[in-house]
Amino acid sequence: MAEPKVKYDRQLRIWGEQGQAALEKSSICLLNCGPTGSETLKNLVLGGIGSITVVDGSKVEVGDLGNNFLVDESSVGQSKAKCVCSFLQELNDSVKAKFVEEYPEALIETNPSFFSQFTLVVATQLVEGSMIKLDRICREANVILIFARSYGLTGFVRISLKEHTVIESKPEHFLDDLRLNNPWPELKSFADSIDLTVQDPVAHKHIPYVVILVKMADEWAKSHGGKLPSTREQKKEFKDLLKARMISPDEDNYKEAIEASFKVFAPRGISWDLQKILNDSSSEVDSNSSDFWVMVSALKEFIANKGGGEAPLEGSIPDMTSSTDTLKKIGRDSNSIPKATIRSFCKNARKLRVCRYRSIEDEFNSPNLPDLQKYLTDEDSSIAIGIYILLRAVDRFASNYNSFPGQFDSAIDEDIPRLKSTAIGLLSDLGCNGAALAEDLINEMCRFGAAELHAVAALVGGIASQEVIKLITKQFVPMSGTYIFNGIDHKSQLLSL
Repeated sequence: MAEPKVKYDRQLRIWGEQGQAALEKSSICLLNCGPTGSETLKNLVLGGIGSITVVDGSKVEVGDLGNNFLVDESSVGQSKAKCVCSFLQELNDSVKAKFVEEYPEALIETNPSFFSQFTLVVATQLVEGSMIKLDRICREANVILIFARSYGLTGFVRISLKEHTVIESKPEHFLDDLRLNNPWPELKSFADSIDLTVQDPVAHKHIPYVVILVKMADEWAKSHGGKLPSTREQKKEFKDLLKARMISPDEDNYKEAIEASFKVFAPRGISWDLQKILNDSSSEVDSNSSDFWVMVSALKEFIANKGGGEAPLEGSIPDMTSSTDTLKKIGRDSNSIPKATIRSFCKNARKLRVCRYRSIEDEFNSPNLPDLQKYLTDEDSSIAIGIYILLRAVDRFASNYNSFPGQFDSAIDEDIPRLKSTAIGLLSDLGCNGAALAEDLINEMCRFGAAELHAVAALVGGIASQEVIKLITKQFVPMSGTYIFNGIDHKSQLLSL
């Protein structure tokens, strides 16, 4: 067996040893191991998840051989959960795997406490009623829940939990914390020790661009009432001043300074996103508060008293020793939060994120009506919201007629008007009287006949597993809202309802 650092080398470069350790400690439950569920779990098993439990009460049928590569001809007639579990274990023997031969809907009804043992539940191909019940169960047990479903050429993914906090959000575009517009004492002292007017050409071209910008920003502020460049004209003038200080055209340090001059123009203080977190009621901590909110409380205190309105520098942790006082105030041991966690929090203080999700029941019964109406009338969103409504309508249809629309070829002609009527009724219940869906889309949903196509399942499963990794490692920001895949037009969209 390969060493973990060798086996998981590429992913360790993305989420590091701390993220991998979180994956290896986690336990995942999969409900329904059809194509969508199997694809989701396959990605997680290859990534080194700790343990998996597959829940499915069905047997492998001949039709499964064409859309689920985790079963073969020898599996026909056997427990689908057992066969999929066995094949998944072959992909990574370090993952603990077990299966439960029971239909998820029955388990949700008869044994809700079953789900509390898991880190995260991936629920695939559930109908609306079971989704709502499972969401209630997982929220009460503080278990992360992800819904995924593929239906013909469409699909959706939806995360559900009360709150998810992210320290390492890893944004793609973010300014380095160089504090060129408000240098800390050591940087200011270092910059003051260097003379920009030095005549030695070798010395002049080796002055760090950070020093050039700090000194030039200070010079500008002194001649402009303490203010830094803010208008377009002033920013251009500042760059021209930098160019004027060059004594030869090959001075790369001055070219770097000119290219990075926008960092001087960045506003001082903290961002609106961080301020919103600091103002959150959860930052008023007590002994039951999570480590994240305890550190936010300490950060709030630091910014107000010691940071001069700035977050801690990303390269150090001494700034946050005040968190010890915060822990004492709420009656917790001063060592209860690991130093590595505090170090990571300080390094990423400007990039913190808090994600909160509406319950499925709230969204289904009381969606944000203005947004729903906007999606229905907006050309760019009408198909995505149409798929969302129809994926709910097909469940109502199945409840009323004991089969999904188009599931039987002989009934497809009468299923189309039935589905249309069901969808219109659903829209009316949501407060969208008179709203209509595209006839072609209704016809397509009937043509799908509730089929799970492997290509769509692979994509939906890939999206779901990606979000699982974000949630477990607490790195990167998981998506908010409902992800809708439109395989008809090869598009996808996030809907916030």
